[in-house]
Amino acid sequence: MTTQNLLVELFVEELPPKALRKLGDAFASVLADQLRAQGLASAASVVTPFASPRRLAAHVTAVLARAADKAVQQKLMPVSVGLTADGQAAPALLKKLQALGADVSDPAAAVAALKRAPDGKAEALFYDSIVPGAELAAGLQKALDEALAKLPIPKVMTYQLETDCELPGWSSVHFVRPAHGLVALHGAEVVPVKVLGLTAGNTTTGHRFEAALPRVTIAHADQYAETLARDGAVIAGFAERRAEIVRQLQAAAQQVGGGVRPIEDEALLDEVTALVERPNVLVCQFEEQFLEVPQECLILTMKANQKYFPLLDAQGKLTHRFLVVSNIRPDDASAVIGGNERVVRPRLADAKFFFDQDRKKTLASRVEGLSKVVYHNKLGTQGERMQRVRAIANAIAERVFGQIVAQHAVLASAEGEIARDYLRSCVDMAAQLAKTDLLTDMVGEFPELQGIMGGYYAANDNLPVEVAHAIEDHYKPRFAGDELPRDHVGLIVALADKLETLVGMFGIGNLPTGDKDPFALRRHALGVVRMLAEKDLPLGLDELLHCAVPAFGDKITDPTAALSDFIYDRLAGSLREQGYRAQEVEAVLALRPQRLADVAKRLEAVRAFAALPEAAALAAANKRVGNILKKAGEVDAHVSEVLLQEDAEKALYAALQATGPQADAQFAAGDYTASLRTLAALRAPVDAFFEHVMVNAEQLDLRLNRQGLLKRLHEAMNRVADLASLAA
Repeated sequence: MTTQNLLVELFVEELPPKALRKLGDAFASVLADQLRAQGLASAASVVTPFASPRRLAAHVTAVLARAADKAVQQKLMPVSVGLTADGQAAPALLKKLQALGADVSDPAAAVAALKRAPDGKAEALFYDSIVPGAELAAGLQKALDEALAKLPIPKVMTYQLETDCELPGWSSVHFVRPAHGLVALHGAEVVPVKVLGLTAGNTTTGHRFEAALPRVTIAHADQYAETLARDGAVIAGFAERRAEIVRQLQAAAQQVGGGVRPIEDEALLDEVTALVERPNVLVCQFEEQFLEVPQECLILTMKANQKYFPLLDAQGKLTHRFLVVSNIRPDDASAVIGGNERVVRPRLADAKFFFDQDRKKTLASRVEGLSKVVYHNKLGTQGERMQRVRAIANAIAERVFGQIVAQHAVLASAEGEIARDYLRSCVDMAAQLAKTDLLTDMVGEFPELQGIMGGYYAANDNLPVEVAHAIEDHYKPRFAGDELPRDHVGLIVALADKLETLVGMFGIGNLPTGDKDPFALRRHALGVVRMLAEKDLPLGLDELLHCAVPAFGDKITDPTAALSDFIYDRLAGSLREQGYRAQEVEAVLALRPQRLADVAKRLEAVRAFAALPEAAALAAANKRVGNILKKAGEVDAHVSEVLLQEDAEKALYAALQATGPQADAQFAAGDYTASLRTLAALRAPVDAFFEHVMVNAEQLDLRLNRQGLLKRLHEAMNRVADLASLAA
């Protein structure tokens, strides 16, 4: 059968920019999948999505005008139901065949044409038929309806169409935006389909202002993008338009010179791509006096409110120039440039005003205002929350500062006690002031700047640099891959802040469900994991959770057990995403290692152990030992040499005595790989023990002694990981 390429375009009013890329991909993929399901396209058919601010389109290669006929076998009913005792067709069978379109004028012939085959315990009747292949018009209509029904529309709107009947009236249509045109071409032929009150044709509309023709005629499905670009001044492909914007941004930055570069922001680039059909990048500027405002404020207002691309210098500092992606290409762009410069000026002036006003009050003077801001109806105000964060931070600081004073670069030469007091006071001050920037005008306007502005205002108040950094950093890590707080003061306050949220929410039963996690508890848990693991704080996880609970008093029930499970689950998922096998992760986390910095080393040790020839046998033996001990109940690890009777159990005891101390010393030194490698020497005596020794001997003292030997073996082998998890 011959094939032609297919093009479908739906022309609409401006689509929501943040959803455009997803809408375009979904429209094309569902359309193609439906065509394949009907046999009109094959797995080899190539699908190309198009999405611009005012159109969704798809190009599908190798589409048939009519799908091939298909042989179908349908189960009718059990033989005992469909046939009478003498083999004649029962009324129920004839009725079923008639419903399927079979000829029942000769019942005997109809029965003879059926197949009989086993179906479970009974025998059933089956009817073979040929289903005609779908015609493209009908198949595309079904595919198009399905594609529109499955669009991930953020919010549906309702609009009316005038009815085409003789009586006046309106019909309601529900779609993401009002639709005004439909193109459906199979090669050069129009496919007669209808959607949203529109009938397909071969003409569409180009750019609002710069199209060469008021109506653009698409002569062939393969000429869609080329014709729209030539006659409609539209780059139809999202990816092509995005690439053109990137090219122009780089070219404009080079034109400015001085090593400047446009800010990198993938989400902004996608949004701007969804706003323009014919991108034209222009260079604009603002008064340099605005650079006195923290650059984060200026960058955010330009990106969020105006969709501009700020230009940064070689050191990453904001310059007074920015790039605009215009949707028109006038011969003289000065009016467009001037208009954008006039528009951005009030935005920057507002940012400067907020910054100047906020600096008139110190952060300390805002602390009292936190008690007037509700945090949660069961957990009180932000003021109460601040006091809990302070208590948790001080408890953590008490435990860790003895170790980190020597590592603190600023205080390396200070006396230990003075240094501890200084750092402890910095932690307490940062925890007290960390949330005060929530009450500033700047953060009220731009919530994304919380923490960042607190750091600037702390520096303006001449607070210690450790305090300013901690206030800025205590939200980190904000997202996957984000950097961690830069010093230990910030690290402790960040830990305290995340623990307060986790313990508080778990303590009142406010847990994440499905994809709903309004308090970002999963992200907070991963943040705690990363800080403990990557900064190697001298704290066990359970110890950390226990030191946070008292800060809540009687507001919560102790959630330590459930929260510990939750954090280990987050850790397990993170490790699997990093490429560790599920068995390896399960083996290590089964022991609930308290120092999370050890987890990576344990995983590498398990991976090295699994590669040893002795690994499989030892893992299987370890699983067997675990089962024996579980059935035995409480077992004392004591072994009496006098009660060792069999040569195999004496050999195992001797091997444990020889390898145990060395493996223990390697474990204590943190060399987990060497410790497991040393224990691999136990394979032969373990195999011999299970081959020649009856563990559950009838004589009680022998049985208890052998169980004690296995208990000691189990403890020695499972200090790094639960090796039974590696058993096949």
